[in-house]
Amino acid sequence: MNVHRQGQREVFKLFFVKPSHYDDDGYVIQWMRSEIPSNSMASVYGITLDCIERQVLGDDVDIEIEAADETNTRIRPKEIIKAIKQSGGKGMVALVGVQSNQFPRAVDLARPLRDAGIQVCIGGFHVSGCLSMLPELPSDIQDAMDLGISFFAGEAEGRMDQVLQDAYAGALKPLYNYMADLPDLTGAPIPILPRGSVERTVDTFTSFDSGRGCPFQCSFCTIINVQGRKSRYRTADDIEHIIRQNDAQGIRKFFITDDNFARNSNWEAIFDRLIKLREEDGIELKLIIQVDTLCHKIDGFIDKAARAGLSRVFIGLENINPENLLAAKKRQNKITEYRDMLQAWKRAGAMTYCGYILGFPGDTPERALNDIEILKRELPIDMLEFFCLTPLPGSQDHQELAAKGVAMDPDMNKYDLEHVCTAHPKMSKEEFQGLYRQAWDTFYTDEHVETILRRAAASGMRPNAVKTAILEFYGCHVFEKVHPLQGGLFRRKYRRDRRSTMPLESPFVFYPRFVWETAGKFIGFYMMKRRYDAMLARVRSDPEAMKNYTDLSLTPVVEEEYDELDLYSASDSAKGAVAKARRQQAISAAHAAE
Repeated sequence: MNVHRQGQREVFKLFFVKPSHYDDDGYVIQWMRSEIPSNSMASVYGITLDCIERQVLGDDVDIEIEAADETNTRIRPKEIIKAIKQSGGKGMVALVGVQSNQFPRAVDLARPLRDAGIQVCIGGFHVSGCLSMLPELPSDIQDAMDLGISFFAGEAEGRMDQVLQDAYAGALKPLYNYMADLPDLTGAPIPILPRGSVERTVDTFTSFDSGRGCPFQCSFCTIINVQGRKSRYRTADDIEHIIRQNDAQGIRKFFITDDNFARNSNWEAIFDRLIKLREEDGIELKLIIQVDTLCHKIDGFIDKAARAGLSRVFIGLENINPENLLAAKKRQNKITEYRDMLQAWKRAGAMTYCGYILGFPGDTPERALNDIEILKRELPIDMLEFFCLTPLPGSQDHQELAAKGVAMDPDMNKYDLEHVCTAHPKMSKEEFQGLYRQAWDTFYTDEHVETILRRAAASGMRPNAVKTAILEFYGCHVFEKVHPLQGGLFRRKYRRDRRSTMPLESPFVFYPRFVWETAGKFIGFYMMKRRYDAMLARVRSDPEAMKNYTDLSLTPVVEEEYDELDLYSASDSAKGAVAKARRQQAISAAHAAE
C-alpha cells in the first residue's frame, strides 16, 4: 500500500521488511505462501499510517510505505536502493520484529544497504531482549552498530514520529531505547496490513495483539522481559475497529498473538463484541488464539471463544513432568488439570495445538519418549509441536548462563527452538538433537494419527480438517526439515540468497539439486496424503462406530483416575502433584461445607 505523491511534493520512502532466517544449508527459508503472519509488521504499519495522517514530516512531504515479509517475498536490496535514490534519496529501511534466529539474516540484508548509504534500523525481540537482560551489548549487535545500523528497543506506539523525523533529516540515532517506558495500548493505532500482503499467507490470515505482557515468570520466556510482566490491553472498541478495517478489505481470519489471551482482563468484553459481530452483523470471523492450561477454569471462557469464531487454540502444555515445569518456573501448569482442559476444548469443537519442550535438566531420551507415549494414550491432543529448550536472548535462562560463562552456540541463526544451543547435563548434543527428531516420529505414528482422527470424529469435529492439519504440520517437519511454525506452501530457494558466510554455489550444482529435492518432497507429501486418506476412509466407513468411539483420553475426568493413570504416577513429582491437588480439593470441600 503506497501513499502517492501529489504534484512535485517531496517523498520519503519507507521500507518495512520482516526478515526470515537461514536453513542449515544457508538458504533463506521462504515460501510461495507462508504460514504465520507477522504482527510486528502489522503493528508498525498501522502506527505509520497514523503518522502519515498526522503529517509528522510536514504537510509538503509524502511518506510512501512498502511492506514485505521475507518468508513469502524475495527481498532485493539493490531494488530498494534504486527506489530510494530515484525518489529523491530520502528514505529508510526498517527491519521489524527481528527474532534472535533472524538477526544474522537481518544484518546480511542491511549490509549492502548501508554500503549504499541507505539508513537502516533494526527492531524486535533480539535487540529488546538483549538490552533488557544483559549488562552490555553482545558482539553481534555491536558489530552491526559499527556498520552504521541503528537499533530500536521497545514498542513503537508514540515513538515512530521521532524515528521518522530523524531519518528524514538523515540523522538516525545509533539506538532508540524505550524498554523502560512501555506504552498504553488503549486507543493506540491498530495493527493493519494491506490485503496484498495478507494474501501471501496460506489461508489469508492476518494478526493483531489484543494485549501485551504476561504476569508469569517462565525462565525460558522472552516476552515477560520484553513486553513486561504488567499486562496492557486494547479495548473491545479497539478490537472492533481492527475487525471492521480488515473486513472492509475482505479479511476475516485472525491470529490473536497475545501470548496468553486467557489472562487478558478484557477477554469477556472482547469475546462479547466478536460474538455480536458474528451473530448480529454477519461477519464470518475465524480465530486462532493462545492460552494457558487453566483457561477452562474461567467461567464462560471456552464457550464464548467458540461463539466468537475460534477454530484453533495454541496451548503451552510444555511438559507432563511437574519437576520439569517447576525447573522452568512454569508453576501455573497443573498436570492434574490437563485432561479436563483438553476435553473442554474438544467439546467446543476447537482444534488443539500443544507446545511441548524437550531438554529440561532431568530429561533423558528414554524418559522423554516414555512421557510422550503416556501423553498419546491419556490426553486428547490433536497436534503436538516440539521445541528444544533454548536459552533465548532476553530470557532468564540466557541471562543466567551468560553470567556464569556457560558456553552457548554463538550462531544466532540456530536459536530457532529446533537446534541444540548449549550443553545438557544428561544428554550429549547428538542425543539431544536426535531426541527432537524422535519425538515428532513418536507422536505422529500412523497408528496414532488414525486415533486422532477417530477422536475428532467422535467429538463432532471435522476429521478431514484435522487430517489436513496433520499432513501440513508433520509433513513440514519430515520433508521440509523445518519447524511447522516456519513452514508454508511450496518452498522457494534462490541461489544468490545465501548466507554471507557461505560460498555461492555453482548453478550446475544448485538447480539440479533443488529440482530433485522439490520432486522428492512432492512425492513424499503425496504418499503421506494417500496413507492419511485411507485412514480417514476407515474412520468414516462405520458412522455408528465413529460416533460412539471412545478411548482413555476421552473418558470423563473422575477423581479415581489419580490412582489409575500413568500421567499421575510416572514420576515422584507427578505423585506429588496429585497429593497437592487432593489437599486443595479437601480444603475447598471443607470451606464449602462451612
